[in-house]
Amino acid sequence: MILSLALVTDVAGAPAGDLGSMLATGPAQTVFFGVVMIGFMYFAIIRPQQRRAKEHAAKIGSIKRGDTVILASGMIGKVVRVEDTELGIEIAQNVTVKVVKSMVSEVRTRADPATPIVAKS
Repeated sequence: MILSLALVTDVAGAPAGDLGSMLATGPAQTVFFGVVMIGFMYFAIIRPQQRRAKEHAAKIGSIKRGDTVILASGMIGKVVRVEDTELGIEIAQNVTVKVVKSMVSEVRTRADPATPIVAKS
């Protein structure tokens, strides 16, 4: 729709600086704009996501018996068994479930203090 409007304005002899002249840029400007947009997308979206994925993989790899973990579902439990791709997590006394390691969203080691709850007055 916009492109056909631009062609119509060019055919009609519209003055320079309108939508038609903006869309009719040369190939060098188009390539430059594409490179700039790809660079922006890389630094704004892809790179931070890769960094978070590496941090999450490091957390998952460092899980050991006795750590407290928070699963993606929000369930909190204590790790009682560590296998290659699965964990045994105790969610209550004598209740152990087997979960996939990638579903762990946060790891709290025994040395990490609990976050205090501040009462509002």
